[in-house]
Amino acid sequence: MALDPPLDASAEEIRASLAPLRNDFSIAIDKAGNPFAVGAIIRVAHSFLAREIILIGDEPHYEKASMGMHKFESIVSVPDERALLEHVGTRPLWVIEKDGARVNITSVGQFPKDVVFVFGSERFGVRPELMQRADEIVGIQLYGVNHSLPVVVAAGIVMHEWARRHYAPSV
Repeated sequence: MALDPPLDASAEEIRASLAPLRNDFSIAIDKAGNPFAVGAIIRVAHSFLAREIILIGDEPHYEKASMGMHKFESIVSVPDERALLEHVGTRPLWVIEKDGARVNITSVGQFPKDVVFVFGSERFGVRPELMQRADEIVGIQLYGVNHSLPVVVAAGIVMHEWARRHYAPSV
């Protein structure tokens, strides 16, 4: 259920009110190659109250695509995959990548606490260095002839599946 912040609240006040509600997953975006997609993922991550959004590399994000939600999110920029791995530390790293997948998103038994989901470029996927470090590589079943999903759609599916398993239905 969406929250209604006071109309006169600052972005900092809204961010502070959301902090205790944040979920125990983070999103990392590995050189998506599309500033609009990155902005849209920020918007989706806000809807699921991700703990943080980690941008790997120096790509910009299109703020208009985030529909202003970037103001309420913890967005961390790291220069490369090595810096990401330092930032993540011992947290579980789950790469979302159809090629090399070891499990389908619907077959995941349980998501670990404090998991970091990594999404890559629609064209090139996730870099091999991150695939090697991954605690799990998760695929999303496709049924048509298209080889991949738009990265925003994949991110939305994963965040929804995480939330579906962590929250009781309200209806």
